[in-house]
Order: sequence, then structure tokens, then C-alpha cells
Amino acid sequence: MRIFASLLALLLLSGCETLSYYAQAIGGQLSMMARAQPVASVLADPATPQALRERLELARSIRDYASSELKLPDNGSYRSYADLGRPYVVWNVVAAPEFALEPVESCFPVAGCVPYRGFFAREDAERHGERLRSAGNDVNVRGVPAYSTLGRFDDPLLSTFIRNPDVELARLIFHELAHQLLYVKGDATFNESFAVAVERAGVQRWLAATGRSAGLKVFFEGQETSRKFLDELARARTRLKALYGMPLPPEVMRERKRAEFAELQKALESNARFRILEPNNALLASYATYTQLVPAFEQLLQEEGGDLEKFYSRVKAISASAPSSRGPLSMPSR
Repeated sequence: MRIFASLLALLLLSGCETLSYYAQAIGGQLSMMARAQPVASVLADPATPQALRERLELARSIRDYASSELKLPDNGSYRSYADLGRPYVVWNVVAAPEFALEPVESCFPVAGCVPYRGFFAREDAERHGERLRSAGNDVNVRGVPAYSTLGRFDDPLLSTFIRNPDVELARLIFHELAHQLLYVKGDATFNESFAVAVERAGVQRWLAATGRSAGLKVFFEGQETSRKFLDELARARTRLKALYGMPLPPEVMRERKRAEFAELQKALESNARFRILEPNNALLASYATYTQLVPAFEQLLQEEGGDLEKFYSRVKAISASAPSSRGPLSMPSR
């Protein structure tokens, strides 16, 4: 009964409303749990390929560092491994109205309102996306390599991300554990921006602590590339927000919207990493959720002299305040 209750809570977190959604979500979570094996067992198995063995050993050291040095939860998460046999664990569907940048939200008792809906099968996600498009929304369907059950289960390492480059593997583990440390019901921007700030600080410290100077250089270069990309999105958001606020006929606004996104597409073409993205309102909404408050969180960490425990304590205090008070994340320094 305890497992069933936890699964029900997870399903509500994922955003399910129909019985069919409950069925696929329960099946997906149970299947993943059934496939999980302790990392120690996988490493002890002579049949485990050497390449996988090396990735699991690295993941185990990253996981230990997360708790010992970054003060992230020390539990059973990321101490087991599951081979899912597919490229992503879930596919998230994000939608935004034709002339707005705020995502369409789904609201549930446990998670509050979240700006996406996740599916364990891509076909289900695409069908849901088509329904949202038919209703006049911009839609973005994106594969996700990992998600957090917020400590309700011991989240396993997955085949969907275990072979990621070292920095990406560390980033993901730190990010998902940050969600277990702190989750504010109904405030996805706060939650995701906090986790991104933790992952960035964590990766930089882990690379320095393990003497990966070359990796640290690549990390900073990647951060600069991401900054330029996000600045481009922010400028597009500013222009589109102004456009959507104008009293224009729909056909005129639609044409000007097409022109704005055509310009953004040209900007994305210059970088292979982002070239495959199809820019629309949903894409802009999705990235804003993950990055909007990151500078404010990083400023808080700096104000605490880089002390993560003091930073976590301060953020938890802010998270307990009313939503309207969290905007700038401003609380007096101690």
C-alpha cells in the first residue's frame, strides 16, 4: 500500500488526468523499477561490458561526491542501474498559446501546477501534442533522459544518460539530487532554476577537485555558448512579449510572429548544438522555466561566500515565503 500511495503521488506529479495516462505512468515507473539493479551487482557481473563498467564506476564516484562535498541527499538514488532499451526515459510535452509566452499548465494536488506533461512512450506524447496543436497552441515535444521522483523512490542511473560525456553525467546527477533537496509545490521556475544553479556550481567544483583542468576549460566554454544562446532567446522573448501586447488583427500578428521566429531560427543555425531546435512559443517557455532565476540563485550563493549549506538554508527560507515574494529571491544577507 505504501508503494501504491507513492506511485499515485508520482503520477500526480507527472501530470495525469485520464485513466489511460494513469495506466501508462504506472506501467512506466514499475518497469523502470523492475529493471534496476544495484551498481555493485552490475559491476560484479562478468558479463557487464567494460565500457559500461567504467561509466558506472565514474557515476558512483560522482554520486559519492554529490553527498560528501555538495551536501546533496545521501540516499539510494543513483546507486542502482537500469537499462531501458530506448533513448529517453520520458517525453515531455510543453505547450503555449499562439500569442503568449506563458506555458499551458496542468495542476495536481501533490506537485501543484507544472508547465509540461510527461509520457513514457513517444507515441503517447506526440498524440497529446497533436491535441494541443489542434486547440491552437504552439507545442514542443522533447525527449528527457532523466527525471526525479523527489525522493519518493530511489531513482536509478539509466541507460538513457550513463554514456553521456563526463561533465553531462555529473551535471545531471547533481541537478536531479537538487530536486530531492528542495522542491516548491507549483513553482517550476523556482525549482528548475535552483537545480541548474546547483548543477553549475557542482560541476565546476567536481572538475576542479578531480584535477580535470581540460574538462574545466570545456565546461567554461560550454557555459559561454549557452549564455549566448539564452541571451538570444531572451531578446526574442522581449520582442515577442511586446508584439503579443499590441492590439493587432490576428493575421497581422501571426505574420509578424513568423518573421520573429524566422530571425531566431537564423541565429540558431550558427550553432550546431541548437540547430535542430524548432523555435516557437513553447520552446521559449520551456527554456525560461529552467533559466529565468539562475542568475539570482548564483548571486545568493556568491553572497554566502560559496558555502553551499548556508546557500541551501537561505533558499529554503525564501521558498517558504509567499510566491509573490520569491520573484527577485532577495533576502538580507546574514
